[in-house]
Amino acid sequence: MADQRTLRNLGWQVPAYVGLWTLVGLAFAGQHYLTSAKVGAPVGWGGAVAGALADWYGFGLLALPAAALASRFNLGGRHWRLRLAVHGVAGTLFSLLWILGRSVLAQVSGPLLGTEKPFSEVLRYVLVATFFFNMLVYWVVVTGAHALAYYRSFRERERRVLELEARLTAARLHALQMQLNPHFLFNALNGISTLMYRDVDAADSMLVKLAELLRHALDRSQQQTVPLREELAFLDRYLALEQMRFSDRLEIRREIDPGTLSASVPNLILQPLVENAIKHGLEPQSRPGLITLRASRPAPGRLRLEIEDNGRGLPTESPARIGIGTANCRARLVQLYGRAATFELEPGGAGGVRAVMEIPG
Repeated sequence: MADQRTLRNLGWQVPAYVGLWTLVGLAFAGQHYLTSAKVGAPVGWGGAVAGALADWYGFGLLALPAAALASRFNLGGRHWRLRLAVHGVAGTLFSLLWILGRSVLAQVSGPLLGTEKPFSEVLRYVLVATFFFNMLVYWVVVTGAHALAYYRSFRERERRVLELEARLTAARLHALQMQLNPHFLFNALNGISTLMYRDVDAADSMLVKLAELLRHALDRSQQQTVPLREELAFLDRYLALEQMRFSDRLEIRREIDPGTLSASVPNLILQPLVENAIKHGLEPQSRPGLITLRASRPAPGRLRLEIEDNGRGLPTESPARIGIGTANCRARLVQLYGRAATFELEPGGAGGVRAVMEIPG
């Protein structure tokens, strides 16, 4: 897999690298062509392009070891003076190698172009004319290599930070989910123990249903989000337990928009809120209780979930009923969606409490 990725990278990097030096060569060819025409010593366009490309392709070849050296001896750190000296020597060698190569090429092409000269004369001319310019090209290459290395390092650090943040978020969400499961299990077992004194058969049936519910919860324990239809199916299993405990004292009403069933919701986000409504709103009173489940889309790309009870309502001494389930739901929504999610507890229409959340979906 890594070899294939390397080949794909080379598939576009090599043409891009050659294209870069070709563009630079054509730019200098155009300048040479126009300048020579203006001073009265015109050079043909073909000759200008051939000469410029020969010059800059030579720079392109020498730039490869120069860039490798720049990555090995960057100018940062404590020993920058020593590294600067290394690049000074390397820049001189870069310039001399280019001069030698260009002189050899001129010597080889001279007879073909009718400009044959002694090699020593060609070498001396190229040395005097281009030595310092070649040094400048070397430092441009080194600077570019440093800039590219710093950019890659920055992107790598950014990628690692994002990866660490994602892992931390997943760990926090898993911890919150694990905190919910024991809380739910404790309440369910407490309900079964209470029922044991009234109806042993019903308590036994509840234990079987609880085992099925826990098996289903464990199967989904690694999922942070699930389709709403799966969340409602899990909630139905839980409510079946509670209806066995409360008998005809508990009624469930569903107002679910069919278009919301495929929307993704946090795993186990509804059960703690329903459990909270039963424990704090319905259980303390003797009259029949009603829990209404709603799902709708208030706007495109938004999902609204409501759980409303007709229990005793919000306590007057506190603006909201805060339990483990409510606190965990809020924390999980923040971890998953940030400011894109909202969660509120407000008075219900029948005197109870309405838990309302809106999330992207």
